[in-house]
Amino acid sequence: MIFAAGRGDRMRPLTDTCPKPLLKVGGKALIEWQIERLASAGFTTIVINHAWLGSMIEEALGDGSRFGVSLRYSAEGEALETAGGIAQALPLLEDGGEPEVFVAVAGDVYSDFDYGLLRGHAARLAGLDKPGMHLVMVPNPSFHPNGDFVLTSDGSLALDGAPRLTFGSIGMYDTRMFRDVVPGSRQALTPYYRETIAHGRATGELYDGLWENVGTPDQLETLDRVLLAQRG
Repeated sequence: MIFAAGRGDRMRPLTDTCPKPLLKVGGKALIEWQIERLASAGFTTIVINHAWLGSMIEEALGDGSRFGVSLRYSAEGEALETAGGIAQALPLLEDGGEPEVFVAVAGDVYSDFDYGLLRGHAARLAGLDKPGMHLVMVPNPSFHPNGDFVLTSDGSLALDGAPRLTFGSIGMYDTRMFRDVVPGSRQALTPYYRETIAHGRATGELYDGLWENVGTPDQLETLDRVLLAQRG
C-alpha cells in the first residue's frame, strides 16, 4: 500500500494544483519511483489511497499495467490518516476477508531501499498469534534529530533507550491490526506502533542508503539535482 492522501501543506504552492505524490524528481513522479521499486521486488498488487486531487493520481497512473502491476485505489473524501486509511482499504488489501501481511510506504518518500528484503519477514509475521510489524529505520535526519525508536541488537524495537533511529515510513503490517478501526474514521498509526513495540511484537532493520522524506520545495529541488546528477 502507498499512502497518497495527504494535502502536502508544506509543499505549497506546488500542491495547490498537483497532488504531492505526483511531484517530479529525477524526471519521474515520486510515486512512480515507489511503484517501480515495488514492481522490481516482485510485488504485483498495490493499493493507493488518495484524497486531495485524488482523481489526478488515478488518471496519471491508470491500472498499473505500464508498471507491470495491478493498481487498486481507495478513495477518501477527506484524508483519514494512516491507520484510518488502512482500515478503509482493507477490502482491497485482503482477498476474501483473509488476513494479509502487507508492505506500506509513504508516497512522499524517496528511497533506494530494496523492498524485496521485506519478504523474509512475511511468513514470520503471519505466524504470530497477535499481529506484529516490521519497520525500516533510518539514521536521524536533521529535521528529526531525536529519532523515534530504539533498534536493539537482536532486531527488536524498543520505546526507550539509546541510540534512537527514525522510522523511515516503510513498514510491514498485518491487516488484523486494523480491524478495530471503523471504516471512514480518522486514526493515526502512532498508537499502534507504541502498543505493538511495548508488547514485544515489533522488529526492525537499519537502512542507511539514499532516503529522503520530501517535505518542502527546497527538499524536492535538492533531491531532483541529486537524481539528475546520478543519471549523468
